[in-house]
Amino acid sequence: MFDALLVVLPVFGVIFLGYVARLARYVTDRMGDGLSEFVNDIAIPFLIFQTLSTARIPSEQPWGYWISYFGGVALVWTLAMWIAGRFFHYARLPRVVAGFAAGQANTVLVGIPLILKAFGKAGEVPLFLLIAVHLPVTMTAATVLAEGGHLRVTAILFRLARHPILIAMALGAAARLLGTSPAEVAPVKTVLDMVAASAVPCALFSMGIAMRRYGLQAGIALPAIVTAIKIVLHPLIVYVLAAKVFAIDPVWAGVATLFAACPCGINAYLFAYKYKEAADFAATAIATSTASAAVTVTLWIWYLAPQAGP
Repeated sequence: MFDALLVVLPVFGVIFLGYVARLARYVTDRMGDGLSEFVNDIAIPFLIFQTLSTARIPSEQPWGYWISYFGGVALVWTLAMWIAGRFFHYARLPRVVAGFAAGQANTVLVGIPLILKAFGKAGEVPLFLLIAVHLPVTMTAATVLAEGGHLRVTAILFRLARHPILIAMALGAAARLLGTSPAEVAPVKTVLDMVAASAVPCALFSMGIAMRRYGLQAGIALPAIVTAIKIVLHPLIVYVLAAKVFAIDPVWAGVATLFAACPCGINAYLFAYKYKEAADFAATAIATSTASAAVTVTLWIWYLAPQAGP
């Protein structure tokens, strides 16, 4: 429990810093808007390119691993969207934000340190393999759902082709196919590292500003439900599929489960901000799920680590 808190508390520290800075009028909402645009259009794409272009991909696809994790994503995403529409009367775009919050995990801040601590080097390959495709898959799904309601297929493809996240994904994949990545060239690597490293703190600080702007305007009911879906139901579904249905290696099953147990990712807020829909809900869901995950991920580590062996 204490180790999990040591990981989670810095997250809240940066969010709280942004909140206090805005509360004291030391910064303005305009700064939060600028930081969000920088993170969404520059820093996160750099981070994705850096990860994809250098990730270690096994020669054979672990289909049980993929189906277990992304099957869970599809189920909780669909459930959250249905609840947001059926009981809270959210429109289409806010429903997409609710689904995105339930299905996309905070891997950088919470997932990497917790998973590596639980499984050591044995967990590196399944962890970074999933990180390499996690955000591109969920971001593509969210963009298609957001844009697909009123656009033709050609228009959707055109919008997707211009999306900075997906451009970064395509460039990263191309670098891998060519067998050489600019991310491995010293000067370029330094630039990529610096910009990619700015993504997390800038995103969290901007979310703190947004939480001061929006407060709990979205209420607590739906964020609490999405929190339960994300950190309780999602890992449970993934564990059943990975460990019981596909019976994959215990370390891989454990990594997928802990990955799913991570709280709502910061990209739910960035996505909401980009579309000017439900940013207040996204900020509240991220905060509540991050606080609650300090308990739930600790319980999952306690349960999963012995199964993976020494």
